[in-house]
Amino acid sequence: MSQTTTYLAKHVKELKPSGIRRFFDLAAGMKGVISLGVGEPDFVTSWNLREAAITSLEQGYTSYTANAGLIELREEIAGYMQKQFSVSYHPESEIIVTVGASQAIDIAFRAILNPGDEVIIVEPCFVSYAPLVTMAGGVPIHVQTLKENDFKILPSQLEEVITERTKAIMLCSPNNPTGTMLNKAELEKMAELAVRHDLLVLSDEIYAELVYDEPYTSLASIEGMRERTILLNGFSKGFAMTGWRLGFVCAPEDITQGMLKIHQYAIMCASTMAQYAGLEGLKNGRENVEEMRKSYRQRRNFIVQSLNDMGLTCHNPGGAFYAFPSIESTGLTSEEFAEQLLKAEKVAVVPGNAFGGSGEGHIRCSYATSLAQLQEAMKRIKRFIENL
Repeated sequence: MSQTTTYLAKHVKELKPSGIRRFFDLAAGMKGVISLGVGEPDFVTSWNLREAAITSLEQGYTSYTANAGLIELREEIAGYMQKQFSVSYHPESEIIVTVGASQAIDIAFRAILNPGDEVIIVEPCFVSYAPLVTMAGGVPIHVQTLKENDFKILPSQLEEVITERTKAIMLCSPNNPTGTMLNKAELEKMAELAVRHDLLVLSDEIYAELVYDEPYTSLASIEGMRERTILLNGFSKGFAMTGWRLGFVCAPEDITQGMLKIHQYAIMCASTMAQYAGLEGLKNGRENVEEMRKSYRQRRNFIVQSLNDMGLTCHNPGGAFYAFPSIESTGLTSEEFAEQLLKAEKVAVVPGNAFGGSGEGHIRCSYATSLAQLQEAMKRIKRFIENL
């Protein structure tokens, strides 16, 4: 251990590096790799959004915006949330524009958690949730969903781990990495539990635009949940703006104003030109969103059918752009499968255990790549399984 390591905080030294990053690094040094590991759209941000950002620069809009973001953008977000998801927020006091949805999650935890407060995290899940809880002084309590239930959380599972220290539930629907989406009836059961135990719910709805089989229901639109939901969303997935780092959070005023204090000191405001691009997306970007959704739906149908046909059992994901097949039939662990597949056939996937214990025995395959690439990847994976 080097001398400088001793200066690191104990909780930082104990954080584990992202399990996703290791496989990206392995694949980066290889030629001819087809990556099904990247969790971002393969579409380029629509030209009208890029042009709006360019125009903002040409017009000299290069200074800070209000800490909470451009009021014009917050007004559009409020209208968007009302029109698309039937939930109302005040743009002046209940919406903050953030540096991606990830920053929104970070400041939400820091705003609500006292040392030792517990947050129930539904697994498999996005890799950042538990570390952000820990860094905010909280205690992550992991609840593993089951493939037999298509990775849908059951209220009875949550009941088993709720204690007097439980402050909140972290929920993502549609889910990363499984693509599982909770319908309105299932969310109503979650709402009843949250109300009965007086819990907050952080609802990560970043994939709300990418649903394929039934209408999306925002948790905040369920009766009794607006006042106890911290709704997290952004432009990365639905508007193909990952590199712009533009998100937003909607919540009751007391909570957003607490979050805003942290945001002011840590960030100041989101990128001005990115905000103008997002503004254009909400005003004139619906057609592009619909085109992406149709394309993803076609790819989802193809990849799920292909995986099942080759013997890798895979449920039909209701949203996002991930398939989460079981590789248990191969006798390999998730990491063994991913590493051997990469070396033998040059296909990059993410081992399921990167997303929590219940992800073991699975791999995450992103279908946010061209259909031609997916077809070739499926041929390679099938050949790899046959040669085991």
